[in-house]
Amino acid sequence: MKSKNIQFLIFLGLLLIIFFGAHLLALYYLNKDIFENQIISSYLVNFSLAVFVFLVVIKKLSNNSAQAGFVFMGGSALKFLVFFLVFYPSYKEDGNIETLEFLAFFIPYATCLIAEVIYLSKQLNNQST
Repeated sequence: MKSKNIQFLIFLGLLLIIFFGAHLLALYYLNKDIFENQIISSYLVNFSLAVFVFLVVIKKLSNNSAQAGFVFMGGSALKFLVFFLVFYPSYKEDGNIETLEFLAFFIPYATCLIAEVIYLSKQLNNQST
């Protein structure tokens, strides 16, 4: 694996740690329970899925495959599937999904998605045709 890809994964991990800390700090200042709503699991699962999808897409890009975009979209579908299988049942347990429950999943999901899109789009633009 190229060192740029490893650097990106380290960057993604550090970025999520920063967002996790800011998220906990915001919950603390709002006088909310900071470790509720499966927040730790959400950040870990989103990071793990982002790494998995990233590695698969990079593998497809290294083979100059036109399937890389489809693989990325499939990875996004996988992330939503995991949300609905793992997190949604406990969030919906009381009959509704509260904002804090939604944000516990969405903040790490969006952070990973944005970072992946930016990095992978640069890789696609730098790819020789």
